[in-house]
Amino acid sequence: MSKENIIKSKSFLFSVKVVKLYKYLSSEKKEFVMSRQFLRSGTAIGALVREAEQAESKADFVHKLSIALKEANETEYWIDLLNASDYLEDARFQDFKKDIKEILKLLVSIIKTSEQS
Repeated sequence: MSKENIIKSKSFLFSVKVVKLYKYLSSEKKEFVMSRQFLRSGTAIGALVREAEQAESKADFVHKLSIALKEANETEYWIDLLNASDYLEDARFQDFKKDIKEILKLLVSIIKTSEQS
């Protein structure tokens, strides 16, 4: 029985939420610039986590997850900016903020553990 890959599943589910929010922001709010940046960085996290699964070495694994961490930090910026500019209502903002904080903590933990082993 294989253990669930938490960061893989959380980053994928987060990407799905990002895509749905992007669709809402572009169609309903007619916001295209910030939402596209948010879409790009928010979906890159899960893609990089998937890439890290096939890393050629431990250094490559850490490198790919470090880039995912950078994308997660950028995504948090776009979440904050979308909220501050009134494109994201508070409940949705809190939901995305909770998700991205969790992903950030997981990535930092995985990177630190990998570097120590």
